[in-house]
Amino acid sequence: MSVQYVTLSILGAMIVLMMLGLPLAFVTMAIAIVTTLAVIGPDGITLIAARMYTFVMEPSLLAVPMFVLMAAFMERSGVAKDLFNAMYVWSGRLRGGVAIQTMFVAVLLAAITGIVGGETVMLGLVALPQLLRLKYNKQLAVGTIAAGGALGTMIPPSIVLIMYGVTAGVSTGELFKATLLPGLLLSTLYMIYIYVLCKLNPDHGPALPESEVLSLSEKLKTLKNLIGPGLIALWVLGSIYGGICSVTEAAAMGCIATFAVLVKRRMLTSDSLKSALLETLQTCGKLFWLSLGATALIGIFNIMGGSRYLSGLMQGLPYSPMVIVIIMMVILAILGMFMDWIGILILTMPIFIPIIKSLGLDPVWFGVLFCMNMQISFISPPFGPACFYLKSVAPKDVSLMDIFRGVIPFIILQVIALAIVMMFPDIALWLPSTLKQ
Repeated sequence: MSVQYVTLSILGAMIVLMMLGLPLAFVTMAIAIVTTLAVIGPDGITLIAARMYTFVMEPSLLAVPMFVLMAAFMERSGVAKDLFNAMYVWSGRLRGGVAIQTMFVAVLLAAITGIVGGETVMLGLVALPQLLRLKYNKQLAVGTIAAGGALGTMIPPSIVLIMYGVTAGVSTGELFKATLLPGLLLSTLYMIYIYVLCKLNPDHGPALPESEVLSLSEKLKTLKNLIGPGLIALWVLGSIYGGICSVTEAAAMGCIATFAVLVKRRMLTSDSLKSALLETLQTCGKLFWLSLGATALIGIFNIMGGSRYLSGLMQGLPYSPMVIVIIMMVILAILGMFMDWIGILILTMPIFIPIIKSLGLDPVWFGVLFCMNMQISFISPPFGPACFYLKSVAPKDVSLMDIFRGVIPFIILQVIALAIVMMFPDIALWLPSTLKQ
């Protein structure tokens, strides 16, 4: 059977089954089994099972449940509320200051949790009511929170980075180092946009009322709430960047630290512990089922020569390497509008990474581009999971269309940041190379 026809058949079957509403994990697994039986026969099932076993035995995957549990503990400890309250009072009479401080809190939360859903919900519960109470423009408020929550994709520790590292065969520690500066670049662009918008349109971001502006001594007292979360973020990221711990070891230590915060704040109950463990199991179960299905499909696709076929097709295009990378980014952006990031990752990276290497490009740099692209997908209509996370906790007068309209300027900023990192790869590669010396 021609590889071209099998490729088209697999693509067509995926589109039809997904349109029927079947879960992606079962769609990919079913297509993998049927394709294996048709191309190889019953003996091919053993090969697919061996590939899946190799994937789940990857040591780096141990960091995933640790970081998810860490985020679950952090969510239940009330840290998000304390972080926001501590930064809220520093906005003073600056127009748009509370939105800028909210984005700053989003960066801190991303550095502690690395989970987009949890961070978006926490910010939606804590920051959105305050922004709306202060008469901030509704679309600016929801756009700030949705975009800020999606920073968990970029700012380490990020589950997206870990899964990319496992799939692409790239060091997760190197990826963590590479995404730090692009993540800060993106968050800085967000803050500049908020400041300029509120400067030009003061009604979009009113300053704090005079009665809520504190003295310097009172502001300094609020900083004590930053000590615990700050130390956790410093330990997790500092131990990785400093070469003290591997990513998995740092995840374990971070998990223990957040558990200690939960105990210290006397918020550890049987219900909170049970819900945190259940959330971790559900999140990891979803991730690993999607990964197993996609791994099985890519396994049979590689065996029949599909990856070589697509790789040759891409390399045969009469374009420069950068144009080919742009084509890949467009493909990822389109897929991100309709698919979950883990499905996109497992389905595309085994095909894209060999092409990137053959073009002489750095897979770590490409991993940064992938994560920035997935950040766009988290707030892109019509899928935009961060938008739906925010809608689940937003007041009733905030519609989903308000959120979609609110994120459009931030999507534009994400595309600009992606283009900057594409044009200047050293933004991503400078820190890893410097820390190696």
